[in-house]
Amino acid sequence: MSQFGIYFEIGREHILDWQAYDHILFVIALCAIYLLQDWKKVLILVTAFTIGHSITLALSTLELVNVRMDVVEFLITATIFITAFSNLLRKQSALTPTNLNTNYFFALFFGLIHGLGFSNYLKSILGKEDSIVTPLLAFNLGLELGQILIVVFFMIISFVFVNLFNVARRDWNLIISSAVAGIAITLMLETKFW
Repeated sequence: MSQFGIYFEIGREHILDWQAYDHILFVIALCAIYLLQDWKKVLILVTAFTIGHSITLALSTLELVNVRMDVVEFLITATIFITAFSNLLRKQSALTPTNLNTNYFFALFFGLIHGLGFSNYLKSILGKEDSIVTPLLAFNLGLELGQILIVVFFMIISFVFVNLFNVARRDWNLIISSAVAGIAITLMLETKFW
């Protein structure tokens, strides 16, 4: 397998690793307010998240940015909570496509924080690579594919519950966002750095 293929697989497997479920929870929190017909908006969200974490992943891997990992781990769990909690505050009328712009901000800005979380992992596997451009690009593309797989799986489940079982969209959002927020609170308590 080529160097590109190896790092692509590492990125994809890393995001799909159940032991790294904090990133999966964040993607679910981002998607909780969307339905299957909103797939283009969700794809933009996931890509914004990838762009955000690609920037800080590169900066951190090149050692241009250094942040204490215990602070980063706490901030990652805080981003999950903030995203899920903001979903809970939305009124039904706010679930229309024109009123969802805050999610794009969350995806991009919070992606910056999540990228710092990936950086130690990537630094440890890069070893003594001559150039980090190819591994970094491949790793991020693998992460993007992994996130898209999570989104597709989640959107199908949403479709089944909302469209086939007739669960109200607002109720679906409340159930998913409450569960994610609850898990995020637990993670925040476990990762507090003070």
